[in-house]
Amino acid sequence: MKPTFYPSRTSGLCLLLFTLILASCAPTPTPVPTPTGPQTITILTHDSFTISKDTITAFETANNAKVAFLQSGDAGAVLNQAILTKDAPLADILFGVDNTFLSRALDADIFEAYQSPALTDVSAEYILDDTYRALPVDYGDVCINYDKNYFTENNLTVPQTFEDLAKPEYKDLLVVEDPSTSSPGLAFLLATRAHFGDDYLTYWQSLKANSVVVVDGWETAYYTNFSASSGKGPQPMVVSYASSPAAEVFFASTPLTESPTASIVASDMCFRQIEFVGILKNTPNKVLAQKFVDYMLSQKFQEDMPLNMFVYPTNKNSKLPDVFVKYADVAENPAALSYSEIAKNRDAWIEAWTEAMK
Repeated sequence: MKPTFYPSRTSGLCLLLFTLILASCAPTPTPVPTPTGPQTITILTHDSFTISKDTITAFETANNAKVAFLQSGDAGAVLNQAILTKDAPLADILFGVDNTFLSRALDADIFEAYQSPALTDVSAEYILDDTYRALPVDYGDVCINYDKNYFTENNLTVPQTFEDLAKPEYKDLLVVEDPSTSSPGLAFLLATRAHFGDDYLTYWQSLKANSVVVVDGWETAYYTNFSASSGKGPQPMVVSYASSPAAEVFFASTPLTESPTASIVASDMCFRQIEFVGILKNTPNKVLAQKFVDYMLSQKFQEDMPLNMFVYPTNKNSKLPDVFVKYADVAENPAALSYSEIAKNRDAWIEAWTEAMK
């Protein structure tokens, strides 16, 4: 019988040692790097939003991010879209809800609470939501603007109260926007409601008797009907913004040393719109969204807004451009209505106005 060979413990140990030596001499494989491309964050906003490309690029570079903007109509339409899609949001952030719609946004519970550290630089008067779901970014005063040349050439005194506007000498001279289709139109309606209370419809009927002109939106009112605009229309007074005189100078094709328009900022004659930003619930990019909200409240972003959207920054450290300092106005005593009161009555007030102005 042929003897069976059993390797000794020593030979097995030598074989194992030889294998380990070969393995240690083999080159270590180079690890494949994990892709780290920019993370995209989407901001849902209204069609009037604009900001400098350099301001967005600075955020993208600092955070290895890509910022996308989804503009979806006016502020009301944007909010409706956010509410309808809140379980599967189309964006990470919503910007542009103002104090006329704020309560509706909060009641719909579409925002994450976030008390940004940048709020320490925001004036307390603009922080309307103490749950920190909607944070104030900018504000602007809706006022009557007037054509200075018209009043000078016709030796006509500029009206200083709502009551003045119903006087015979101002017949046919005012164009306003429909509050059911226009944000400044709604703001002006709210100013009259704040001033006259339950008698606001009686006042509007006096304006109607004085041939007030009502159009669908701001662009038609300002660029077609207003006499000081490029349209050279028939009305020398228009519901617009207290920053509009500064825009007239800034965008003038020929340099101006004086604005052709001015705003009536007498007590109660203006309504202050405040715009808010909020992080949408169910976003997968919460940390980056928080960083962008911080950035929107930062001095760099805030100082870029006035000449892009002709609004005022809420950051109290922000410096205004010279054209704002020289030509824009701020109402010292704007009409006051709480956002909760507006939310409770807004639709009924608009419906009653529509019926009264038929």
